[in-house]
Amino acid sequence: MITLTLKGIPKATHRELKKRAAVNRRSLNNEIIFTLETLLDGAGQEAVPLPQPRKSVEKTPSRR
Repeated sequence: MITLTLKGIPKATHRELKKRAAVNRRSLNNEIIFTLETLLDGAGQEAVPLPQPRKSVEKTPSRR
């Protein structure tokens, strides 16, 4: 098995993965592996577009 370290995971993504892991009765590690395998399933046969990351929209104060 290969070990992979992920850095800089957004808090919202981490929270969502933990929530999904609990619902699916999997460890966080197994949930991440399952999600990656599901995303990449069939990728060797044809190109699969990756979903665009969610961008957080922050309101910036307007200058007057």
